[in-house]
Amino acid sequence: MRSEATRPRHTAAPTWRGGFGRLWSAAVVSRFGDALRGAALPLLAVELTDSALLVALVTACGFLPWLLFGLIGGAIADRVDQRRAMWVVDVLRGLLMAAFALAVWLDRAGIGLLLALAFALTALQTVFDNAATALLPAVVPAAALGTANGRLLAGPEAVHRFAGTPLVPVLVGAGAAVPYAVDAASYLLAAVLVAGLPHRSRPAAAERPRTPLRRDVADGLRTLWSDPVLRGVCAAAVVANTGFGALVATLVLHLTGWLGAGTTGYALALTAYGAGSVAGGMAAGRVAAALGTPRTLVCAGLAQTACLTAFGTVRSLPAAGAALAVLGLAGMIWTATEVTVLQRRSPAGARGRVSAAFRTLSVSAVPLGAVLGGVLAGSLGRNTPALAAAVLIALGVLVLGPAARTGIN
Repeated sequence: MRSEATRPRHTAAPTWRGGFGRLWSAAVVSRFGDALRGAALPLLAVELTDSALLVALVTACGFLPWLLFGLIGGAIADRVDQRRAMWVVDVLRGLLMAAFALAVWLDRAGIGLLLALAFALTALQTVFDNAATALLPAVVPAAALGTANGRLLAGPEAVHRFAGTPLVPVLVGAGAAVPYAVDAASYLLAAVLVAGLPHRSRPAAAERPRTPLRRDVADGLRTLWSDPVLRGVCAAAVVANTGFGALVATLVLHLTGWLGAGTTGYALALTAYGAGSVAGGMAAGRVAAALGTPRTLVCAGLAQTACLTAFGTVRSLPAAGAALAVLGLAGMIWTATEVTVLQRRSPAGARGRVSAAFRTLSVSAVPLGAVLGGVLAGSLGRNTPALAAAVLIALGVLVLGPAARTGIN
C-alpha cells in the first residue's frame, strides 16, 4: 500500500472569484509587456553598441540582482502586506518603463541606461516574485494549489510565445519607443488588478518584533536546509538548472548550426517548446493528483532527460520540434509541482524567505550552466550542451531520490 505522502491528492480547480482571477490576469498582462520588452531590448542594444560583451551584459543584468538581492527580497516580502508590495512594485516598474520609453522617443537612451534598467527591473522583481509565491496559498484552497500554479505558469507563457513576441516587429515599426510604452502600461494595469485583491490580514510572523534583515535571511536559509524534502527538491533544481543554462545559452547554435534548421526552423522549434510548456502548465495539477508528487517529479525529470538525449543525437527538425515540445511540457509540470511543494511545506509566515532562498540558489546555477554550455559547444561540438543537460537533469532526479523516499507532499 502506498504511503499517505505518495498517495495522489485530491485536486481542485481554483475559482476565478476570491482573488485568483485578478492574480492570473495581472500575471498575463504583465507578462505580455515583458515579452515585448524582452524581444525589443536586444534589438535596441545591437543598434547602440558593436560590443558583444555589452550586449550580453544586458541579459546578465537580468540575473545579477537575484544573486545580490534575492534573499533580501524574500525577507521584505514576509515583513509587509504582500498584496501591497506587489502593486507598489508594479507601479514603480511601470514608471521606470515609461521614463525609458520617453528616453527612447527622445533618442536619449544609451547602453548604460539599458544596463541600469535591466538591473533595476530585476531588483524589484525579487520582491514581487517572492511576495506572489507567499500570497497564493492565501488566495486559493490548498487542494487547488497545484492547478493554480500550473495556470499561473501556462497563461503568461502562452501570452509570451504567441501574442507578445510576434507583435514586436509591428510595434517597433510604429516607433522604437512603442514596445516600452506598452510594457509600462501593462505594469500599471497589473498594479490596478493586484490592488483590487481582497485585503487579508498579515501573517502572525509579520506581527512579531522586527528583527534585522540578515537574521530573517538566515532564517529562510535555515528553514530550507532543515527540511529534508525542501533541501532535496532545491538541490535537484540547482543541478537541473545548470543543465538548462547550458542548453538555453547554446540553443540557437544547436538549431541553426548543428541541425542546420535556419531562422525559420529555429522559430518553429521555439514555438513547439512554447506550446508544450503551455500544455504542461495546464496539466500539472491533474498529473500531480494522479501520480502523486514524488512520481510526478521523477517522471517529469526522466522525460526531460529522454527528450534532451534525442535532441542532442537526432539530426532532424521534426524530431527536434517534438523533443522540445515534450521537454516544455515535462519542464512546466516539474516547475509547477516544485513551487507547490515549496508553498505547502514552508511555514506560513516565512514563505517569502524560503522562496527567496530556493530561487536564489536555483537561479545561480543558470549562468554557471551557460558558461559550461559555451565551453562544451566550442570544444566538443554544438550538440554537446544538450547531452550535458540530459546528464545533469538525470543527476537531478538522483539527487531528488532521498527526498522522494522521505515523503514529498
